Formats: sequence, structure tokens, C-alpha cells
Amino acid sequence: MKLKLSCPCHFGLESVLNFEIKKIGGENINVTDGKVTFEGDENILARANICLATAERVLVELASFKATTFEELFQGVKKIPLEDFVGKNDAFPVKGHSLNSQLHSVPDCQKIIKKACVERLKAKYNTSWFDETGATYQLQFTILKDIATIYLDTTGIGLHKRGYRRNSNDAPIKETLAAGIVDLARIREDSVVVDPMCGSGTFLIESAYKALNIAPGLRRKFLAESWGAISPEVWKNQRDYALSQINKQGSFKAFGYDIDGAAVALSEANAKKAGVGSKIEVDMRDVRKLKREKGTIALCNPPYGERMLEVKEAEKLYGVLGEKLCPDRESPAYIISPHEDFEQFFGKKADKKRKLYNGMIKCNLYMYFR
Repeated sequence: MKLKLSCPCHFGLESVLNFEIKKIGGENINVTDGKVTFEGDENILARANICLATAERVLVELASFKATTFEELFQGVKKIPLEDFVGKNDAFPVKGHSLNSQLHSVPDCQKIIKKACVERLKAKYNTSWFDETGATYQLQFTILKDIATIYLDTTGIGLHKRGYRRNSNDAPIKETLAAGIVDLARIREDSVVVDPMCGSGTFLIESAYKALNIAPGLRRKFLAESWGAISPEVWKNQRDYALSQINKQGSFKAFGYDIDGAAVALSEANAKKAGVGSKIEVDMRDVRKLKREKGTIALCNPPYGERMLEVKEAEKLYGVLGEKLCPDRESPAYIISPHEDFEQFFGKKADKKRKLYNGMIKCNLYMYFR
């Protein structure tokens, strides 16, 4: 079964996700702002959920059409062969959003889409009632500039939830964003990574996953695993495939430091839970006492000032980071920060900058590699 799949991602990571999708066998790839669409069968759908590190979720795109009236929306949805997926007893809740469109009331759009789905399935299953006690098929819709796109969510809980981070410190970086930065930093199987302010250890763990080719979704379940439309054998085969790709010989090592003892304990616990505890060492240490080894790759998400420290304190910290990291070609550094004048306080102009969003916070990734 050939499917059109769509993966949203952090703005700024589209090129990274594009490469990942090529690697897993996606075809006819199309990259737009914050999203990559591609084609593949149910095996690629399962592999995408298990293996993609920077995608937020994997959606099946069912239809896209113009809808300026509720009637157009109703008829467009009613044409979708939903019965190819949704069984007679299955649940099919609806959620979504609308932007710059004539159909701007989300609750009304939800009702119309649900009604159209019910009418379609009533005719196909010759029934007037759906108890929706079976598997869940989460329908999502976007209406952007009067174009309605209808999706089925195959992931459930977002892909950034790898399963290793039960708790986090005050300002965590999302796992999918960390994975994108790790990719941009060109972490390899023999890399040595250092994070001087490691928090809950996300950079360290995502670096280990990348270096050792560990699929980030191996330790969790996905919504589509309960679907009758996809055989359990598909998921088993793709997990077996992902396991076979792990590089057990890699000499990768990561070192994390944090001034907070609770953060150190949390990083250690998360690394162990992630299955990479033997590759990661974490110690309690103030960044002012950091002694960085030559040849290491530094990754860092320093405090922003708005929530954790006063802005002036954060700026002083950037200066300390600049002194202690001293990035160059041999020992590069990749630092994410929303501070527009970060380079000034760090003491060195970045070789390259990339706009990224950490949640709703507009940031730059300052890349030092020359």
C-alpha cells in the first residue's frame, strides 16, 4: 500500500530531516517550511516512527483540497476512503487548526469533519451507530489559506518522547531539536562530546544515539501499532532492522558537567534508561573549572536569562564559556541561544549561524568549527 506521509519538524531542521528520510528509503520527498512529505509503504511508515530522530510525528496525508465553506469541507472529507484504515468498531477523534482561512472556527470544523467521516463509514459498513471502542485513528486537519489537509496520526505521543527522560530540569531542550543540533555538529562513531551544562543529559544521549546509530524510537510504542490495517509483523521486522543497524563497535564517548548535583544524577539515570550509560560520564562541576580536552566537540544549551538567571548573569556566563571552550577547527563548539548579542559576550564571531526555535523561543545555533 503506497502512502503519502508527512513529518513536521522544528523550523530550521528541514534539511536534516530530509537527509534522514532519504536514508530510511522515503521516495518523492518534498521539503517545505517545518515539514517534509514523502511516499512509502507501511514498512516505511513503521521505520519512520522508529528511526527518525528529528521528526515530531509521522502522519498519513489522506487528502488536500480547497474549502471556503462548510459544504466544501464536508464533501472533501466524505470522499476520503477512510474505510481503508478505520474499522467498524474503531475510534476516529478529530483535532486540528485553521490559519488565514475563511473557515476559522476550529470546533465547527471538527464537527463538520467528524460528521463527514460518520456519513462515509455509515454507508460503507451499513450501520447507523459507531461505538468507537476499538483502536484509535486520530484524525488531524490543517486549514491554511483555505486549503484543507486531512491526516491520520500514526505516532500518538510525539516522537520527541523517546522514553528515557521521565523528568527534566528547569529548561530542557527537546530531544528532536537536540538530535538536529547533534547532526549539524557531525557527531561520528569515534567522536568525543562534552556538554559543560548538561542539565538532564539530552545532548549527551542524543549524541550517543547518533554516533552508535541507535534508533530513537526503539524503546517505545506508537499509536498505529494497534491498527488492524498494519500487521504486527511489520513493526517487528522494522524493530529487528533497527537493532541490526546499531554500531556496537563505536568508540564514542561523552562527558557532561553541571553545577547542580540533582541534574548530574538525572543525567546519569536518563543515560542508563536510554541504554547508553556506559558511553556517558557525568560529574558535578562549575563551568568556571572546566578543562576541555583538545579534539572534543562541545554542545551546549546555556541558561537564557528569562527564566533561570538574570540576563546580566547569563551574559557573564557566556563570557566564561568563551574562555573555557576556546573553539577552533580541532575542537568545535555548537551553542544554542536566543540572545541576539551572544557572540559579543562569548568573545568570538560564529563561523556559521542557523535560526532554530526551542519551543516558542526564537534562537540561533552558533557554530564554531574553524
